[in-house]
Amino acid sequence: MKTYQQLDQFKLPSNFRGRGAVKVQLWWLVQSTLFAWSPQFMYGWRRFLLRSFGAQIGKKVIIRPTVITQFPWKVSIGDHSWLGDNVVLYSLGPIEIGNHVVISQKSYICTGTHDPQAIKFDIYRHKITIEDQCWIATDVYVAPGITIGRGTLVGARSSVFKDLPAGKICLGSPAQVIKDR
Repeated sequence: MKTYQQLDQFKLPSNFRGRGAVKVQLWWLVQSTLFAWSPQFMYGWRRFLLRSFGAQIGKKVIIRPTVITQFPWKVSIGDHSWLGDNVVLYSLGPIEIGNHVVISQKSYICTGTHDPQAIKFDIYRHKITIEDQCWIATDVYVAPGITIGRGTLVGARSSVFKDLPAGKICLGSPAQVIKDR
């Protein structure tokens, strides 16, 4: 029988998390308590917490208390952007979100993946860039290494596996350009 992966051989690359174990655990504790328990209207408090752990957060960013990010020091969000309920920023690698961006509820922005050909199940991280004035509608999956061009709208329940050009409406799994925005 062919062997596809041997998880006992998996090894996390050196400094993969970008901070020491204590800081990582402290963030996860803060996120699951002070961040998650904060009332809906306390956007400034959540911006403060994220900035305290190294995130670059612009002016008047709206982040719901149910947003989850793995490593905030790898996240950059521009001015006046909104992150809806239950958005996941799986920030194993950098996530760069521009100005006036909407990421709607239940969307999953995923910078990490494994090599499907590697017996050791090697892990990788690839930057995601969501340029200014994009709208990522509800329940969208964005794969590692993707750039979504300025002003593009990605429709509900779409999956983005390749870069999307600026100023388009895209829909589907995989997301395809439907028309100009």
